[in-house]
Amino acid sequence: MQVTRIDSAQQYEAPEHDAMACLRLQGKEATSTHSMWVGLSHLLPGGHTSLKASPQEKIYVVISGQVTITNGNEVVTLGPLDSCVLSPNEPRALENRTNQPATILLAMEETAQSL
Repeated sequence: MQVTRIDSAQQYEAPEHDAMACLRLQGKEATSTHSMWVGLSHLLPGGHTSLKASPQEKIYVVISGQVTITNGNEVVTLGPLDSCVLSPNEPRALENRTNQPATILLAMEETAQSL
């Protein structure tokens, strides 16, 4: 068993993520899982990512606040414990359009190309 305590989770920089603080909970440099990794992101008001696709399937779960997600065609706003899955190569952009911070959990397939 490999445990990551939130107090020791390592921050990581994600390209094209603005006004966001990202923590690695599992996988990558945090633990030795090889099939996926899990991150926790805090989005400040106005925090966002660019609209970009990657070859990995992604699952987002909003922990607190509201996060608006678009794939370039559809736009949805998720609240606490709402979730969505994005298919491989499906573009996505996240945005916190509120005046309150938001927290989102990300589970992503592990590949040589993932962040």
